[in-house]
Amino acid sequence: MTTLKKLPESEFELMKIVWANPSPISTNQILEKLDGERKWKPQTVLTLLTRLIDREFLRSERVGKERIYYPLVKRDDYIAFESGDFMERFHQNSFANLVSTLYQGNKMTDEDIAELRKWLDEKE
Repeated sequence: MTTLKKLPESEFELMKIVWANPSPISTNQILEKLDGERKWKPQTVLTLLTRLIDREFLRSERVGKERIYYPLVKRDDYIAFESGDFMERFHQNSFANLVSTLYQGNKMTDEDIAELRKWLDEKE
């Protein structure tokens, strides 16, 4: 497996569709799922899919006139990579720093704090 790299937002949007649907998924299915969400032309989607193949996030095959895609990177693996990168870049790998930032920014509710306390108690 290749070393993961951060995906641009547009490519990540396509990967979310691939991950959320049974594999393989066709170009037409991807376009249908995008309908209404993004105003991308089919050629734009094809370009983004080609980039994902080049980055080794997808593998593709031609089946008749259709092109189908298989994910090479699991969603959970990519989310773990992004989360680790975020923690390192913005919080010096400190969970306490992250929680403090969320708390000070009023992003944590009392329910969030209670859930975090319960989670920490279970880890002890």
